[in-house]
Formats: sequence, C-alpha cells, structure tokens
Amino acid sequence: MDRELDALGMLDLMVCPGFCVKDHTIVKCNPGAESLLFSPGMDIIPMLATGETEYAEFSGGCLYLTLVVNGAPWGASVTRVGDWDVFLLEESADRSELQAMALAARELREPLAGIMITAERMFPMSAMENNPALQEQAARLNRGLYQMLRILGNMSDAGSYSEEHAPHLTTMDVQALFREIFEKVQALVSHTGISLEFENLPQSLYCLVHPEKLERAVMNIISNALKFTPAGGTIQARLTRQGSRLTLSICDSGEGIPDAIRGSVHSRFRRTPGIEDSRFGIGLGMVLIRSAAAIHGGTVLIDHPEGAGTRITMTLKIRQNTSGAFRSAPRLPDYAGELDHGLIELSEVLPHGLYGTEKIK
Repeated sequence: MDRELDALGMLDLMVCPGFCVKDHTIVKCNPGAESLLFSPGMDIIPMLATGETEYAEFSGGCLYLTLVVNGAPWGASVTRVGDWDVFLLEESADRSELQAMALAARELREPLAGIMITAERMFPMSAMENNPALQEQAARLNRGLYQMLRILGNMSDAGSYSEEHAPHLTTMDVQALFREIFEKVQALVSHTGISLEFENLPQSLYCLVHPEKLERAVMNIISNALKFTPAGGTIQARLTRQGSRLTLSICDSGEGIPDAIRGSVHSRFRRTPGIEDSRFGIGLGMVLIRSAAAIHGGTVLIDHPEGAGTRITMTLKIRQNTSGAFRSAPRLPDYAGELDHGLIELSEVLPHGLYGTEKIK
C-alpha cells in the first residue's frame, strides 16, 4: 500500500500526463492527464490502439503501448506498482523536439559525407600495405564515422516517429526476413566474444511489414544487449507466433537495467547521457524500436527474467493484404547510402578492426 500511495503522490509532480489504473479503471490523474480529459472511473481498455492482449498478460517490467487520446495516437509506458499500473504518456514537447533533431541531422549529413570522402583519400589502400599502424588509424577513424552515421540516421528519422500517417507496408515472408537479419548480425557479433542464438518460426509466414524499420529495430535491440553482456556471455533471440501475433524476444546474460532506469527507458532521448555509465546514450534507439512495434500494431516490453539480464520483447500484429491488389514496395533510397547496415547499426559495440578503409565507399 505504501508503494501505491507513493505512486499516487509522484503523479502530481510529473510534467507529462500520467494516471494510475486498477482493474482497468483509472483511479487517479495528474493535471497533465486531466488536460487531455482523462478522469477517474474511465475504462482504459477502449483507449488501447495497440497492446490489448499484451496489457492483459502484463505482470511486471515496463510496457510501451499506444493509446488513442482525443482521436490521436499517443505512446504510453506502463509500470506496475503493487496492484496499480502507472501510465505515463509522451509529452507533447517530445514531438517538436524530435522534429528539430531531424532537421539538425539533415544539415549535418552533407559535411559528414565530405569528411568520409576526405578520409578515403587520406588512407588509400596502396599506402596502408605493410603498414599496420596506418591500418589501425584508418580502422578507428572509419568506425567513428560509422558511429556518426548511425546517430545522424536515428536523428533524421526522429521526425517521422511522431508523424501520425501510417508508413507503407509490403507483403513479405517474415521468416525469411528475420533469418536474413539474424544471419547478418550473427556474423558480426561473432567478432565480439559473445554468442548470439536465434530460433526462428518453423515455417514461412507472409504478412504486411516494413522491412527497414524491423531490421533497424532488431539491430538496435542487439546493440543494447551487447553493451550489457560481458565477453563469453550469450544473447538469446526467439521469434514465435501466438494466433494473430508475432513475438520477438531478445534476452541477454548481463546484469540487467537497474529498476530506477527501466521505467523511463522508452522516453530517455531527452535526458543528458550519464557520465557514470557511457553505455546509456540519449535513447533514440529505443524510440526507433517502439516506433517499429507501433506501426506493426504491437508493443515493447522490457523486463528482467530470473537468472538472466535484460529481456526486450517486441510484438507485431499479423496483418495481411485482403484487398486483392498487389502492393509492391516503393523504391526508396537506401538510408545507409549502400553501406553495410549491420556495420552502421552495431558500430558502438563492434571491434574497430572490422572497419577497414575498404568499408568507406
């Protein structure tokens, strides 16, 4: 009861809209939630745009789902305190800040491209032959450039995370898609001293997906897991189907995310990176992960299973094209400029030796 009273008291101190739910009924709202016309006694279930099944199964950790508030989608994180669930909604300021980030990233892309061209000319292959010291410098520089590409990619896409229109989805075999993603990632992770195991669906399944967003979401989850898994550890990934829902679970063998941080992981892009632990960035990767789940009608759950580290579970609703019309994927420019997606998305955790000058094209 003391924990529940503390949760109620903390709500009034929060700027973002928040409310407590017990038995699917709102019992307390803070001023931010009241401004959105939430009030005690309202049933939360009709408001769920994604996550009705996941919320019914929710027993602990931090769950990210989507609500419909006054006709518009709002992301919300849910944590359980005693018998009550605390819902915290995205702040309206988050969306404008993400848009500003996207604009800044677009301005930075051109000078970064110039730096990459100059780096290629500074370290020609002919000059590095039989020169290990020069090869080492080039690899470290290239890895840094890939890290900058990853950050700018996340920033430039940030504006689209807050847009309300649905992105184009195309019909694909998700078994083949995830097999390709994990084969690519496993080849790279093998250089880190950490084992990555993956269990796929037993057979093909065709449904509507956004392959780029799923690939980037998976790679960002793996990148986070690698940061917190010691050498010799294991990351286990499993894709399963339950009725009309796909579940991707990725669990590492690290120390886990501290309880004090886990509840705010979904919206941590606004925070100052912790000096005490450089593994925590500004959190744009998690924004990407939760966005990928939301556009596929799913959720993201972060929890800490007994005997393991952190587990991230992303669900996807199986949606199929019933119109009878063929929907081909639009031919869009490659977001990575034809560079290796895995080397970019995992650049924070891969050894620099994988980044020779031949990688910069």
